[in-house]
Amino acid sequence: LVLGGGAPIYEREFERPAYLDKVDAFDQSTIAEPTDYVAAAKALATAPNIASKRWVYEQYDSMVRTNNLMTNRPSDAAIVRVKGTEKALAVTTDCNSAFVYADPYIGGMIAVSEAARNIVCSGGEPVAITNCLNFGNPYDKGVYYQFVNALKGMVYPTPTIGMLGILDDASKYMTLDFKKEGDTIYLLGDCREGLGSSEYLQSVHNVRYSPVPHFDLEEEFALQGAVKGLIKNSLIQSAHDISEGGLFISLLESAMAGLGFEIKTKNDIRKDAYLFGESQSRVVVSVKKNKIPNFEKTMAAAGVKITKLGKVIADAMTIDGEGFGQTTDWKLAYDNAIGDELDS
Repeated sequence: LVLGGGAPIYEREFERPAYLDKVDAFDQSTIAEPTDYVAAAKALATAPNIASKRWVYEQYDSMVRTNNLMTNRPSDAAIVRVKGTEKALAVTTDCNSAFVYADPYIGGMIAVSEAARNIVCSGGEPVAITNCLNFGNPYDKGVYYQFVNALKGMVYPTPTIGMLGILDDASKYMTLDFKKEGDTIYLLGDCREGLGSSEYLQSVHNVRYSPVPHFDLEEEFALQGAVKGLIKNSLIQSAHDISEGGLFISLLESAMAGLGFEIKTKNDIRKDAYLFGESQSRVVVSVKKNKIPNFEKTMAAAGVKITKLGKVIADAMTIDGEGFGQTTDWKLAYDNAIGDELDS
């Protein structure tokens, strides 16, 4: 099927589903900014699509054959040692169904790009891809519209992407945890104003219909190339891509796995979009002080925008001078949210 070989091609009728008119009609100005950002952030962090899936994975053996390298040092992809060699495999699966729902074509492209971003942020080189179809009845014209355009957006694969990467040196894998107080935290890539199709809109505002976030394939390509260079040359301490939940959730996950953070947002973008928007092609990294000149030089040469967000601190989180509490307390809520809901 993948290579051709005379596989049948089905031509069915399809049409743009009516619900996309609601997506097009979304007006971000009607979304009120939170009066309590801590409460909004907690609602987001404990939403089922964001919260830890520990309740599920702890029912299985995560140490099978003791090949898993990232049990205590998490990374964006699962890192599995290839015994008898210096190599490791990086493995991930990705698909944001909200993006595919809002725009099957762009949503499909994002699924591939995010999978590759996870591999790259873990220190791997993406080398192989597989897919899984999750669609409804193809005789429904609206569903078949989704199917056709999602396949086009994937540039061959299909909505749920499984991707494999290779690390030639397993000891060089990159993790997402903040490691040392005083390290500088940077945002790689450009933050946009939009809130479209974000988990924040769905969980906090109960808004189902909104456009996909910003995505540009050339920006994504440049970003991933830059991150590879940073890891290869040991210029960063951590790397974590921004996906569901936006910048705040990326920072929170790095803090819960390590130390806390102190950052400032930008005044030219509404604060909830800056913290919770899900525009693509962005990564959060932390950098040692003595590595900053080479880091900034490398990013300038790559043509990737960087923003200094703040610094790594002890077990606490501060945004624009407002205390968000201790990371240990957030981790407790994050880890138990799904289990508490299912057990209630």
